[in-house]
Amino acid sequence: MSRQSLLPRTAPFGDSERASLDAVLGSATAIQRAWLAGFLAGIDAADGQPAAAPAAPPKAAEPLTIIYASESGNCEALAGTVAKLARKQGFKPKVIDFADLDLAVLPKAGKLVAIAATWGEGEPPARATHTYNVLMGDGAPRLDGVEFAVLALGDTSYAEFCAIGKALDARFEALGGKRAAERADLDLDYETPAAAWIKDTLKALAPAPVAADNVVAVDFARATAAEDEDAEPSREPVVVEVVEHVNLNSSRSDKETIHLALAFEDGAPAYEPGDSLEIYPENDPALVEEILKATGLTGDEALRRSLLAERDITTLSAAAVERFVKATGHDEAKRLIESGEVRAWIEGRHLIDLIETYPAALTAEHLGGITRPLPPRAYSIASSRKEVGDEVHLVIAAVRYETHGRARTGVASTHVADRMSDGAKLRVRLKPNRHFRLPADPAIDIIMVGPGTGVAPFRAFVQERRAVEATGRSWLFFGDRHFTHDFLYQLEWQEALEDRSLTKIDVAFSRDQPEKLYVQHRIDQHREELVEWLEGGAHLYVCGDAKAMAKDVRVAVENAYAAVKGLSADDAAAAVSALERAGCYQQDVY
Repeated sequence: MSRQSLLPRTAPFGDSERASLDAVLGSATAIQRAWLAGFLAGIDAADGQPAAAPAAPPKAAEPLTIIYASESGNCEALAGTVAKLARKQGFKPKVIDFADLDLAVLPKAGKLVAIAATWGEGEPPARATHTYNVLMGDGAPRLDGVEFAVLALGDTSYAEFCAIGKALDARFEALGGKRAAERADLDLDYETPAAAWIKDTLKALAPAPVAADNVVAVDFARATAAEDEDAEPSREPVVVEVVEHVNLNSSRSDKETIHLALAFEDGAPAYEPGDSLEIYPENDPALVEEILKATGLTGDEALRRSLLAERDITTLSAAAVERFVKATGHDEAKRLIESGEVRAWIEGRHLIDLIETYPAALTAEHLGGITRPLPPRAYSIASSRKEVGDEVHLVIAAVRYETHGRARTGVASTHVADRMSDGAKLRVRLKPNRHFRLPADPAIDIIMVGPGTGVAPFRAFVQERRAVEATGRSWLFFGDRHFTHDFLYQLEWQEALEDRSLTKIDVAFSRDQPEKLYVQHRIDQHREELVEWLEGGAHLYVCGDAKAMAKDVRVAVENAYAAVKGLSADDAAAAVSALERAGCYQQDVY
């Protein structure tokens, strides 16, 4: 069978000429073909014939600026996905962390994608706070001529759902930007809708959206597959075995904090101190039975399994109440929404309260529509692979409280505390955190502030520094309620002081004296030495409660700078912000 000719049938050559040209061109290298092209062009020029018009140069890639404000890393990961897909579609993407953003670049962006998380009750992620405040202020640059799109991540259990993304969307428009795609406000189960939004947004931003339509669909699938293949570590959850389950508090404590050691059958993932591990929990079986009884669906085994392991049956949001009303048409629940009192009513209540307060005929499909997927819970890793090998250690405080006359429990924490023991199996997934890392140079000093379970990553830090024989000093601030009952890992800290992997420790036990004593008070007491360490290049780390502790520690450090350096309050705050931008003040708060 003869090989097909390289020349089209319309070429102005006879069969014998075509055969000769095929023989030459078929075996020619790229360099030889380029030489022939230049040679023929030279002959034309010598004969006075116009040379063939050169091929049009490839069109320059369209610049695309992608900025993200991330607390737990989800927005950062999505920004990376946008960049991969955009690059395949002819864009030249540039990804910028909000913490590193120079606002002067925004007016020149041309096309802008912003991905932002909302932290707590309507606050920006800690690293993004400074830039966000400047952007919202009077000195923000105009964005005339800039096309933008905003993807907002949040949690519907908070009243200010996706507040930061919403604020950015409005601010970009107020500064003269043109909205290229509608904002998406996504809950914890964001991955699927985020994928659809990214696809549509890149199509809207593309210079030729009609021609780009098919490319977007194909390339999104390819980029997602490539991301899964190249991910380090894998984003797929794995099953691990509980090999140690110990209550770190004494039997007389009013707290219960579990040290959980997990073994990986195929080797622990390549985690680093500062990373977290996500646990895929199950709901309390007793609460599942209450819901099934209240809805009259106790005989539905498939629903029972779904409520136990797949659906979030504790979180109650205004959106969930609205979905309940839509499914049932319940008049009183509808009036609760119309009155504007729904947010106040849901405070401290769960799904079971809604079902019992407003009885209605509900089906399994209704419950599936009212609830959201049960999200994993992330916990800071409390171990170093260099010391514990193929294990991961966690520190988990059991959450128990009472509201509206009903006992409540934390989903993941009591799953671990009450329903797990040695030999139990658990699904987990590694969650890296590259913004909470030990200094690359082990000679650099570190200061660690971690009351309660916030001490978890610092156990990993100390283990790691011991393993690498770090020469830098290390200083731990730890606090809890009672010295006798709640001094987590006390013996380990004493051993670390003896082998010099820990240089010093200052503790604050709030209930051991008439007046409350917290870690920020210890910082204030040692402010001169603290500032001396920081001015000498030390890195300061804060882990734990975001609502109060982290803010109080920040104020204490600012006050230390003001007192020791003789600075005004504004200048002291600026000095601490400078530490943060330099990576010398890092937070992992929740």
